[in-house]
Amino acid sequence: MVKKIKKIRSVALYASKNNTRVSQILGQLIEIIESLDLKIINPKSSKVKITSMTREVSDAYAIKNSDLMIAVGGDGTLLSCSRKFGIHGLPILGINLGNLGFLNDIAPKQITNSLIDILAGHFTVDKRFFLETEINEKVQNNIALNEVVIHSGSIAQLIDYELFIDNKFVYRQKADGLIVSTSTGSTAYALSGNGPIIHPEVNAICLLPMFPHSLNTRPMIVTEDSTILVIPNKKSFISYDSHIMTSIKKGEEVYIKKTKQKLHLVHPLDHDFFSACRTKLGWSLGVPNKNITES
Repeated sequence: MVKKIKKIRSVALYASKNNTRVSQILGQLIEIIESLDLKIINPKSSKVKITSMTREVSDAYAIKNSDLMIAVGGDGTLLSCSRKFGIHGLPILGINLGNLGFLNDIAPKQITNSLIDILAGHFTVDKRFFLETEINEKVQNNIALNEVVIHSGSIAQLIDYELFIDNKFVYRQKADGLIVSTSTGSTAYALSGNGPIIHPEVNAICLLPMFPHSLNTRPMIVTEDSTILVIPNKKSFISYDSHIMTSIKKGEEVYIKKTKQKLHLVHPLDHDFFSACRTKLGWSLGVPNKNITES
């Protein structure tokens, strides 16, 4: 994670849902941004339209002309925003209106102070990689920030698949499916499958079988540069961030690897991943009062 001091002149606002709470938060954001004499950009794909704007602009215009995009909602909103805009290099900041919100740092009550600091250039940025797929050597249009999942498409139904990593055979297994997760996604769907929590600065891919028909199967961590090959032995399905789902024919080769493009995720200067884990996962009753120093 690297500190960045950058002059922000234009801010795009994005929401994937249109409701009263989102509209209220957007109104607060607009008031702060306009008070700092910054330009507001209203992309066409946002579900909430900004009435104070003279016109709605294309997503391509927003990508080219914005210095920062603010996503208002839960992690699902930020995932959608990342796939549409972050993949093209536009930095993303999340305002958390959801439940867990590991990707969205700022709570509604913190908006004014945090946003003023960030818009003044006082923030940190970390870079997260996406996953992309090829099926039978044909590149697919879909990407995932959290995870790619290969599954049967039915409840309580096993699939049989073969797994290769960097052209080396790993195993053949029966399971409900396989979760291929980024370090970002380790606190998402993979977490519910009892996968490991991976610090965002650890650039790794986690392979997590779903309900494997085996007593000795464990999650596996591989380098982010690995190429994963999965060959299902029956018709299966592949999903991206639990959002887009397409079918896979028996015997089709599904390659999964990281993208060249990375998401630039913006955080306040006081952002702390472990603090987020304590707060959102209920790890601890509190923070010790005494300072912990190295001996």
